[in-house]
Amino acid sequence: MKSLAVVVALITASVLSANAADTFKIDSVHSFVLFSVQHLGIANTYGRFTDISGIVLFDRADPSNSSVELSVPIESLDTHNSIRDHSLKSRDFFDAKNFPSMTFKSTKVEGSGDTFQVSGDLTIRGVTKPITVDFKKGGEGKGVFGEMRGGGETHFTIRRSDFGMNFELGEVGDEVNIILSLEGIKK
Repeated sequence: MKSLAVVVALITASVLSANAADTFKIDSVHSFVLFSVQHLGIANTYGRFTDISGIVLFDRADPSNSSVELSVPIESLDTHNSIRDHSLKSRDFFDAKNFPSMTFKSTKVEGSGDTFQVSGDLTIRGVTKPITVDFKKGGEGKGVFGEMRGGGETHFTIRRSDFGMNFELGEVGDEVNIILSLEGIKK
C-alpha cells in the first residue's frame, strides 16, 4: 500500500509540474529595449537601453496565470551621442538621479497560441500608467550550454508627456515608439 502511495505522489507531482508556469529569467545580453522619437518633425532619432532584467512566468495551459516583471536602468540609455545621452538622463527628461529605473509589472495576461495582450503598470520617472501591449511569443529551444530559452517581442507607443517629460515638446516629439524584444533562460 505504501508503494502505491509513493507512485501516486510521483505521478501527481509530475502532472502538476507539467501544468505549472515556466519561469524565465531575462537574459540582458539577448534582450533589447529600442526606441525612436521625432526630432524637429524631420526624422526619427533612435536609441536603446543596454540593460534590462526581470522575470517572466509563462503558463501555456492558462495564460491568465502568466506574469511579467521588468526593470530597465536609466543609466544604460545609449543614443550614440554622449551629449544627448547626458541630456536625456537629466532632470529635463528621465531624471536618472532621482528615478534610476523604469519598470513594468503586469496585471493581466490574455490570449492563446503565440499572441497575447499583456496589461500592466509602466513606471517612468516616478509616474505609473496602465498600458496594454500585444506580445508575439517567439520560439523556445536549447542554448549553447544546453539551457532552455524562450522569448518574444512587442512594439508599442507611449507619450512621454504622460510621464512628466514635457521639456522641448514640439522640438522633440511626444510619441515614443518602443520595441521590446525579450529572451529568457528557463529556471
